[in-house]
Amino acid sequence: MPVQMTPYLHFDHRAREAMEFYRSVLGGELQIMTFGDMGAEGPVPPPDGVMHAYLGTPDGFALMASDGDPQRPVGPPSGISVSLSGDDPDKLRGFFAGLAEGGVVDVAMEKQMWGDEFGQLTDRFGVRWLVNASAPTG
Repeated sequence: MPVQMTPYLHFDHRAREAMEFYRSVLGGELQIMTFGDMGAEGPVPPPDGVMHAYLGTPDGFALMASDGDPQRPVGPPSGISVSLSGDDPDKLRGFFAGLAEGGVVDVAMEKQMWGDEFGQLTDRFGVRWLVNASAPTG
């Protein structure tokens, strides 16, 4: 396996809901391992809590998440964004629209001064997404 970097998101008891939402928008196969799967009997950590989730998509995206440590509450992510980019504007517009459902659009998906189509949003789980569709070349 080659070395790779993958965003790993932490949620306060909403990892399953978030990852199922991301799968509905981005597609792919979602694998979820609970604390109970590893023998936890609760109440801390809760047996149904997500110890580790992995989403792999047909576009080659990988996203991981967990419910984190129940004794250390997780706040909304701060100072980090997840970026989607490429040269398929229709697909990227679709991702943007899907991720924006229930969230807040910070920058509308539209042509920017550098020539690309770009948008920024904060999804319903507090995760900021940057979406950039490269301008056609040639």
